[in-house]
Amino acid sequence: MTVTLDRPVSTRTRDPKELLNAVQPRIEHLTINVLDGDMTLWDREVALLLRDHTMVRDMAERILGNAVMYTIGCMEHPEVHLGVGKLVDIGVHQLILDTPVWWALCEAYNAGRYKHHAPFIERRRDGLCLRTADFLKSIGFDMDEELWMIDGTDCSPCDNKVPDSH
Repeated sequence: MTVTLDRPVSTRTRDPKELLNAVQPRIEHLTINVLDGDMTLWDREVALLLRDHTMVRDMAERILGNAVMYTIGCMEHPEVHLGVGKLVDIGVHQLILDTPVWWALCEAYNAGRYKHHAPFIERRRDGLCLRTADFLKSIGFDMDEELWMIDGTDCSPCDNKVPDSH
């Protein structure tokens, strides 16, 4: 008997739009909701951000792009403690809330393991947000420094130490 394991999709690109759109063939659940129409996954997530938050498209794309970079960084490097500020966290939550898309991201980039979201109640104020931006830059992402500097040391209450959590 031969057993094969699905390997995570190779992340040769560091373009968040390409990384997100690459999981579209992996959407298996609620496809009528997610894949109905001619929208890419990128355009869908941007449209959902614009629907639920007061912002212009450029800001929604910046937030989503940085959220995708953060998510992929967490999945590629679970041994590194990472966290986002309030602004980028809006995009992370958008990805998590669109569960068919989140599941496809986990399938593609987290070796099929679900990446949980288990935040603490209190925000961290230890500079983790800025260290995360530096780390993501070091692994090849083109971070939007302005978005990461806005929150500076006021980081999300996420706990990357919990197994398979961000």
